[in-house]
Amino acid sequence: MPLYEHVMIARQDLSNTQAEGLIEHFGTVLADNGGKLVDSEYWGVKTMAYKINKNRKGHYAFLRSDAPAPAVQEMERLMRLHDDVMRVLTIKMDEHKELPSVQMQKRDERPERRERR
Repeated sequence: MPLYEHVMIARQDLSNTQAEGLIEHFGTVLADNGGKLVDSEYWGVKTMAYKINKNRKGHYAFLRSDAPAPAVQEMERLMRLHDDVMRVLTIKMDEHKELPSVQMQKRDERPERRERR
């Protein structure tokens, strides 16, 4: 089955448990349609570059899935219809990396940047 990565932004006025509940809800949507949620990370409340629906901040979540295309389409459709979800980005991947995402790594563990000119 194809591998996907999803980033979801939920409204800022949700509690942390409600935002994590959204991750579980959409994981069950994938499971009901023949896919599975490989990994998920809750990144917390972050400030956005511009306002979305009059919100300056949002709960960010990162999901890795192994699911057929119809399951991902159904999950995205339900995300767009959900009132608490503001934005969704889905990317098809060749393989999942086992390390935590860059957002979850500590600064000391990140690879060095190249020098500025």
